[in-house]
Amino acid sequence: MTSPAAPDAAPDAAISVRGLRKVYRGGKEALRGIDLDVPRGAIFGLLGPNGAGKSTFINILAGLTIKTAGQVRIWGFDQDRNPRQSRAAIGVVPQELNIDPFFTPRAALEVQAGLYGVPRARRRTDEILAKVGLADKAEAYARTLSGGMRRRLLVAKALVHDPAVLVLDEPTAGVDIELRRMLWDYVRELNARGVTIILTTHYLEEAEEMCDRIAVIGDGRLIACDDKAALLSRLDERVLAVRIEPEEARAQAARLDLPGGARAHLRADGWLEIAYRRGATDPGALIARIERAQGRIVDLSTREPDLEDVFMSLLREAGAARDRAG
Repeated sequence: MTSPAAPDAAPDAAISVRGLRKVYRGGKEALRGIDLDVPRGAIFGLLGPNGAGKSTFINILAGLTIKTAGQVRIWGFDQDRNPRQSRAAIGVVPQELNIDPFFTPRAALEVQAGLYGVPRARRRTDEILAKVGLADKAEAYARTLSGGMRRRLLVAKALVHDPAVLVLDEPTAGVDIELRRMLWDYVRELNARGVTIILTTHYLEEAEEMCDRIAVIGDGRLIACDDKAALLSRLDERVLAVRIEPEEARAQAARLDLPGGARAHLRADGWLEIAYRRGATDPGALIARIERAQGRIVDLSTREPDLEDVFMSLLREAGAARDRAG
């Protein structure tokens, strides 16, 4: 996999953004001064709720949306001074299945390669189609392809010009588990060959499995950006799940006043989940409090925080900070 030559040596940051703002007509501010670096060679997660600004950010990188202010550098190329080189350095797989229904996959890739000025001798159409599992559909009209196959075709189109950076916008939304696994195996292969991957996804367990660094955007602002392990370690919260006998005691246990600000709720399956902070509460004290009030615990388990826990905690903190400032 070849990458566009950068103006200097290969940059440490595949993407570098400073002061990025986007204000739409009517005054809607989608991005509010984003500063962000995506390390070269990373699988980088870009997370945020609907309306946070992720799509605007990606469309600016792709050259589809004009920024209001700020600087964008892609693989070392300034987007304003070197628009052709910066665009050649990035491939984008959009969330929407925007494919010409009367093109075959082979024709679609050939046209895309021509648009990027890839000489015929350097085109890898059949190789790419094979990698995304479409070799046997190379001459089928796109309108006959399933939704999952169309999504594979979008990935293939984004790779025809050997981009140094590949952006995947919700690439596995609505696809089956087998296709999702096939796609991620290929993404890991691309990354091993030197391609920097930027991923947006609503499947937080997917980001936790795939990404080594993660940024969270909310209300057009960068809320957090750190290595995955560092983000997970930020949340001191743990979850203790207990099963209490007899059954009639469970609802009462959910209403107990627990030490250290611990919070309890009763799950539909009858387990009582207690969220607590390690630094504030000893789980042994929680167990003792429940047993003193309600009888015996017949089973228990503990869970470390996952990316979804961290994500929701960051959004709550950011919302509280805006409320205090506003």
